[in-house]
Amino acid sequence: MRQINVALVGNPNTGKTSVFNALTGLNQKVGNYPGITVEKKEGVAKISRTLKAHILDLPGTYSLNASSLDENVVVELLLNKNDKDYPDVVVVVSDIENLKRNLLVFTQLKDLGLPCVLVINMADRMDRKGISIDIPKLEERLKTKVALVSARKNTGFDQLKELIANYKQLSTEPCCDASVIDKKYFHELKDTFPNQNIYKLWLIISQDVNFGNLNRKDVQTKKEQGLKTKTPSEIKRLQQKEIIVRYTFINDTLKLTLTKDINAAKGLRASLDRILMHRVWGYVIFAFILLLIFQVIYEWSAIPMDFIDESFASLSEWMKSTLPNGQFTRLITEGIIPGIGGIVIFIPQIAFLFLFISILEESGYMSRVVFLTDRIMKKFGLSGKSIVPLVSGTACAIPAVMASRNIENWKERLITILVIPFTTCSARLPVYLIIIALVIPDETFLGVFNYQGLVLLLLYFLGFGMAVFSAWLLHKVMKTSRKTYFVIEMPNYKVPIPKNVLITVVDKTKSFVFGAGKIILAISIVLWVLASYGPNEKFSQAEDFVKQEVKAENLEISQEELDTKIASYKLRHSFIGYMGKGIEPVVQPLGYDWKIGIAVISSFAAREVFVGTLATIYSVGSEDEDTIKNRMSKEVNPVIGGKMFNLASGISLLLFYAFAMQCMSTLAVVKRETNTWKWPMLQLVVMTGFAYIVSLIAYQLLK
Repeated sequence: MRQINVALVGNPNTGKTSVFNALTGLNQKVGNYPGITVEKKEGVAKISRTLKAHILDLPGTYSLNASSLDENVVVELLLNKNDKDYPDVVVVVSDIENLKRNLLVFTQLKDLGLPCVLVINMADRMDRKGISIDIPKLEERLKTKVALVSARKNTGFDQLKELIANYKQLSTEPCCDASVIDKKYFHELKDTFPNQNIYKLWLIISQDVNFGNLNRKDVQTKKEQGLKTKTPSEIKRLQQKEIIVRYTFINDTLKLTLTKDINAAKGLRASLDRILMHRVWGYVIFAFILLLIFQVIYEWSAIPMDFIDESFASLSEWMKSTLPNGQFTRLITEGIIPGIGGIVIFIPQIAFLFLFISILEESGYMSRVVFLTDRIMKKFGLSGKSIVPLVSGTACAIPAVMASRNIENWKERLITILVIPFTTCSARLPVYLIIIALVIPDETFLGVFNYQGLVLLLLYFLGFGMAVFSAWLLHKVMKTSRKTYFVIEMPNYKVPIPKNVLITVVDKTKSFVFGAGKIILAISIVLWVLASYGPNEKFSQAEDFVKQEVKAENLEISQEELDTKIASYKLRHSFIGYMGKGIEPVVQPLGYDWKIGIAVISSFAAREVFVGTLATIYSVGSEDEDTIKNRMSKEVNPVIGGKMFNLASGISLLLFYAFAMQCMSTLAVVKRETNTWKWPMLQLVVMTGFAYIVSLIAYQLLK
């Protein structure tokens, strides 16, 4: 089957992702462009029986006059014929209600000589908004083919696939000639580079982009040979003139092809905005929505979580009784299964979290939240554009750090990068959930609000508040001089498309589980080996030593109690036991024993490893069919007695994980974004030191 490359291009909030999802379904993946941290989303779609398309969903861009790293990626890909992802056809996605703005980038793409299909999305809104379009006339003016689609009703995609399949029949003639802005200069360009596309040359001259074997040095060489040089101010004026020429053409085109009945449009959006973006009620509603989300996360996920927890315990016990006794069986039943089970148990809650985040984003409400919180953020020295990375940090700090590249001011961008890890990411969720379940009573406040859900909500607010406070301190220290202005597009309210929500939930949950799973599996195996072997005879002859102790103390114990003592003795004198005892003096003031200390240290690779580590440690030598939660709840503090996981130690752990920098991947991305190890190392030392001090104070006050 033949394959072609298709690039999806369009402004933000035009439904480009909806079109991508409709074409590719779950057959998609996310990565990074080589050498840079810009996200790359791609998938495969079957266009016909003999043709499939590799579809690349490019970052949203308003024009080819690149002003950010995201837009640079779009421009350079569309200029480089040697790039493996260079498109055979470009699909430009537009919104029925914002055609004027959306068509700017379309006219520029046509000047590049690329086969282009114009997709007008959200066609189902035309009747309600009183909009009608003369498609044949529009196709004539734009010299292309137009597909009216509705991702919500899944209409128009057969026509779109047909147009993609017949891309060779599309006109590559420009619809708006940019050379009119300076005919003499563009004529000189044509004479100097007779085999090159004129508009590509103009993009190279006016911007810091390259394509093919022709770059700015080649252009400079030609300048020395007589090509007239343009000053930066002259180039800027020509760019402005180009935009005016294009919008004049677009206005004339839409006057001929589009009609809108103003009386048919409804004012629901304005009415909702007056409520949801109110300077008082807007915050109250947002807080109430968050509270509901966390309450539902706890209530809905309880049954599947209990099922998963018990299933892994039963699986481990079944494999112990079925497989032949030996080290390999112990590795599987005491290392791999408990370690993986420690993360799989949280799939329901993580899936619900991504479900609600996706619904808020799809509905258009999240943009209102970003705008609403901008009023507060300005007082703390953050750019309004910092809100997007901070909000997205609740899912994962890595893409949140990448999202900060849209902040033009370097100091504001650096401050944003440094404080993002304070926001509560999904990797902290497993730790929060297990500790909260152990130390916070499962009771309700006023008969409605669950205490556990309230504590989880407070932890999210605590992380966000600490990020904002840290930004304020850094702002005072770094003295940012130049302010940037926050601009965000408010999309229309819409009912979330179930397919988009499902794809987002599956993709994000799968990414979390498999990303964390690799680390957890590796660490679980290492921990099992360290816990299953010891350096001296106290480990290898543990049974003899324990029996001597029992005999010396004249104790009468059952065989089960003896086995438990032997397992505990072996664990204390294993490699991991000695390591744990070595760090115990450091973590004991926080209310932790050596087992928790090992889990805390191992979770510096990734926070979610904490639960898997404890699951592995508590499972070594255990013959009981018991869940990780039950084993943790039975753990006894060896120093002061009583439960190891009580209110004091639990709050101490929650605060440590709320503030500590425990993600090697985030540190690597920060290093890449700042191009130095200075800032990630500062993050690691300051955040972890602060977490230790806060946890120490909390435990000493509460114990």
